[in-house]
Amino acid sequence: MGHILKTKNFYIVLITDALLVLLSLYLSYAIRFDFEIPSNHMSFLIELIPFVLTVKMIIFFYFNMYQGMWRYTSLFDLMNVVKAVFISTLIIVMGLLAIRHFMGYPRSVFMIDWGLTLIFVGGVRIIIRLYFAKNLGKELFPLLSRMRSADRKLLIIGAGSTGEKVVREIIDNARLNIMPIGFLDDNTFRHGRTIHGVKVLGSVSEIESFKHLFDEILIAVPLATGDQMRKIVSYCEQVGKRFRTVPAIGELIDGKISVKTVRDVTLQDLLGREEVNLNEKQISAYLHEKRVLITGAGGSIGSELVRQVCRYHPKAVALVEMGELNLFRIEMECKQRFGYVEINSYLLDIRDKIALDRVFKQFNPQVVFHAAAYKHVPIQELHPWEAVKNNILGTQNMVDIAIAQKIERFVLVSTDKAVRPTNVMGATKRIAEMLAACANHESQTRFMSVRFGNVIGSSGSVIPIFQDQIMRGGPVTVTHPKVTRFFMSILEAAQLILEAGAMGQGGEIFILDMGAPVNILDLAKDLIRLHGFEPEKDIAIQYIGLRPGEKLYEELITEGEGIVKTDHEKILVLKGQVCNFNDLNEQIQLLLNSIHTFDDTIIKEHLKQIVHEYNSA
Repeated sequence: MGHILKTKNFYIVLITDALLVLLSLYLSYAIRFDFEIPSNHMSFLIELIPFVLTVKMIIFFYFNMYQGMWRYTSLFDLMNVVKAVFISTLIIVMGLLAIRHFMGYPRSVFMIDWGLTLIFVGGVRIIIRLYFAKNLGKELFPLLSRMRSADRKLLIIGAGSTGEKVVREIIDNARLNIMPIGFLDDNTFRHGRTIHGVKVLGSVSEIESFKHLFDEILIAVPLATGDQMRKIVSYCEQVGKRFRTVPAIGELIDGKISVKTVRDVTLQDLLGREEVNLNEKQISAYLHEKRVLITGAGGSIGSELVRQVCRYHPKAVALVEMGELNLFRIEMECKQRFGYVEINSYLLDIRDKIALDRVFKQFNPQVVFHAAAYKHVPIQELHPWEAVKNNILGTQNMVDIAIAQKIERFVLVSTDKAVRPTNVMGATKRIAEMLAACANHESQTRFMSVRFGNVIGSSGSVIPIFQDQIMRGGPVTVTHPKVTRFFMSILEAAQLILEAGAMGQGGEIFILDMGAPVNILDLAKDLIRLHGFEPEKDIAIQYIGLRPGEKLYEELITEGEGIVKTDHEKILVLKGQVCNFNDLNEQIQLLLNSIHTFDDTIIKEHLKQIVHEYNSA
């Protein structure tokens, strides 16, 4: 409060209010006596001024009327004015009643004074708000506001709460130099209505009729499904003007929608994954004030896990990463965005058990997320010995040390390719799942796995490859016209991994609901159109055939695995197979011995002896 008293503006506002209070009191008497105040009542008026002025200024100060900024006056501020004027008038009336029994004071004066004070004190704040937020005049002077020049004229698709927030920000910030010219919304009930003076012109399908009015389009429908977004985008493409979208709340760290957060429409928008509802209390219970270690921390999933974990204020986070550049990037990001969390970085290969053991003993984690893995199917098919070392030996090292260190929870990040695997990568991840399931019976540590499909935009995935090909002018290479894959966003995957980790009692394999599989050919065509080209006309599509180890379609469960629903609509669970941990480790040791032969056939045969459903053909 002290710093307010030191500002010049405080005294300007205080003096202005005092003058308005005096003016209200004088006019109240003047109105009461038809602007001819008798001399005896004038003396009562002069005698009343110090009392009225003191009471009102104290009450105004008590209701924080001098802490806000008039240029940002809101309904909350105006309610404070109403309360302050009412309370101060009530105190004055009660005071005069107690001291003078109202002798010599017309009662109507105080009713008039209440109304005038409210009009003057509240009105001057509204006028200042209108002066600084010139666009707000649109609500009062719509024709005049349309004459105001703007750098960009904006059409907003979606006349809901998100669209309203965008228009409100444009109105409040004249420096944006954006003029909203109207809304389009498929809800016919909204047609013809206005939001902050901006009219709902019609349906999205009518966009062609209004294209002469605007320069660019903002899609303000963050909860649109994939089909709805594809339909909206197709209409936007018809008018040939730039279009962008407002991200879903889940993408925003602070949850605030703003004009500054708008971005170009991405493939993720067209896939239309629903926002994830998390059990924040349950997740916080096992992460808050805990020491959390994340392997593969610089990768696509690992880095997003780091960001999401930091939201729950862990005591410390260990970033374990083999790639120097990836480790540097995620460490710098954490220090900039999550300064309240202790960050420890370890440049480490999980295949080195001695180095890994040193890190566990030094950091002493309580929760482990194991996301480090080789995942590129064709490359692992050509180098099966490396896949075995990284995905199996690395996981075995992690599991052994977690048991020895008595970690509370161990969450393995797995893949849909572990189901009836036809490639080395899938077979190695299935063995990693088996290790986690078997280890659960060997210690107090709760081991669990989380299985899901492809994530949008992860390194080495199909979408970045398509984008590079489009930027080079094509062709876009598709393996097969009928190939399908499951997709979810990196953010969604990371959030559901945390949720599954909270649910796990030990030994489960959690399966994330990936929705309907996506046809890769359709995905390629959508991506080409998003870049402003027409498939086959501007950018050619070339079919190159399935690569080594690839399937036409992926699966998330094997028939007969006994899948069960959980309390979360996007997470299913199945119990891992009960197995002998020592027997499994003996089989793995034989497999590890075989990798030194560098013989694909021998290595794959050993993989099949452990994963009977593995079919390398």
